[in-house]
Amino acid sequence: MNPLQLPIRAAQETAIVHGVVPNRCDILQDGNTLVLRLSETLVARVVTDREGPRQGTGWFEREIDVARYLASQGAPVIPLHPDLEPGPYEHLGYPINFWKYVERIDEEPTASQIGATLYQCHHLLRSYEQPLPEFAILTESLALLETLEKKGTFSPEESGLLRDRLSSSLKVLQSFPIQALHGDAHMGNVMNTTVGLLWADWEDVFLGPVEWDLASIIWNARVLDGDESTAEGVLSAYVKAGGHFDPVALHHSMIARAAVMSTWYPVLYPNPSTDRQSKLRRRLAWLETQEGGA
Repeated sequence: MNPLQLPIRAAQETAIVHGVVPNRCDILQDGNTLVLRLSETLVARVVTDREGPRQGTGWFEREIDVARYLASQGAPVIPLHPDLEPGPYEHLGYPINFWKYVERIDEEPTASQIGATLYQCHHLLRSYEQPLPEFAILTESLALLETLEKKGTFSPEESGLLRDRLSSSLKVLQSFPIQALHGDAHMGNVMNTTVGLLWADWEDVFLGPVEWDLASIIWNARVLDGDESTAEGVLSAYVKAGGHFDPVALHHSMIARAAVMSTWYPVLYPNPSTDRQSKLRRRLAWLETQEGGA
């Protein structure tokens, strides 16, 4: 049986029960989260990993609440669907939520657009009042690392490196001001669409320093791609729009981001391509050059 058959059925049946009959099934993304276009306007996101570290609907609940708040403030975010409550739902064992479809355009977003819209979201999130976990992805990654160590996923040297960089950077970052963040602000979560540049995938939202999101958006450009002009363009646009960042906090956010991504690689990419394997080795090598602690 096609492994996607059951999660697709879960999304379709949930939509039907709530009054929307799917008339198409386009797979927009196939990973730990399956993204499906079910009609001209309806998109479903389905968590397909039913044995992974994230179970239940708590992550989707936070994502929906933050996205709804930001949309109400005119922030550049993927909109919720007007005719179907976003959820979250759980059917056939799969957590599901729903969104409005937006059409991508081929034009790549500029560094200026990315930095300015990220600041706009940060500015509005300062007044978000619902409780959120502090430093969630970092503390979650430390717990995940313990699980992976028991499985022998990483060598003892690699596990020690990741734990040291996560722990030492977390300790430094806890001394900086915190607020609600996107949590996973990489280039894949910002979309250039026919209605403008929009930020997607808020399930990692947590309380932390703004430098975490900045590090997340510039890490690949600065370290893997050697594209310093894009990295500096994002940072400059963020400041020009009214933002501020601390270089020390940014530095430790860069270290923490690399450690977090490395820790999650076996979960996100259980059968990594040669390119993925190369990127993981480069992240680990880069982390070895970074000193932990203040």
